[in-house]
Amino acid sequence: MKTTTSFLASILALLLAANLHGRAAETNQLSAKDSKFIKNALIGGQMEVTLGQLAAQKGADQSVRDFGTKMVADHQKAGDELKGLVTQKGGQVPEVPDQNSMAEHLQKLYGHDFDKMYMNHMVKDHMKDIAEFESEAKNGDDAELKTWASKTLPVLQEHLQLAKAAQAKVEPAAR
Repeated sequence: MKTTTSFLASILALLLAANLHGRAAETNQLSAKDSKFIKNALIGGQMEVTLGQLAAQKGADQSVRDFGTKMVADHQKAGDELKGLVTQKGGQVPEVPDQNSMAEHLQKLYGHDFDKMYMNHMVKDHMKDIAEFESEAKNGDDAELKTWASKTLPVLQEHLQLAKAAQAKVEPAAR
């Protein structure tokens, strides 16, 4: 009888451990949809930082330089938060490829041509980002990631408004 009880207790302990391990693995796994959002958000954020640094240096209009500085600060902060969330969940932070094509293009521009191209890109990019973040906030699979996307949305919406204001300011000057 003791052997049977001991055997059953061992099996129960193994089943419980396997069940707990399975649940832990589930919580550390992000869906393909959430993983894609994370990768796109990190790539986009890194591009915002790179282009923001360029705008802070090369912008002819003060509003463009200020906007670039804000992009660097806000997108570095958001990227760090997202990387921390992924790490906390036991996930791997995806590699972010260096996106040079827009930076290379902007590097060749000067003055109002630079300002106009940069601000036009920022308006379009932030409109796309807002749509992606709204989708994740509503339809994401991970509750914490959905919360982060919801919390980040107002910052992106502010960026869009600032980008439109700077764009309106530099458009007449570029003509």
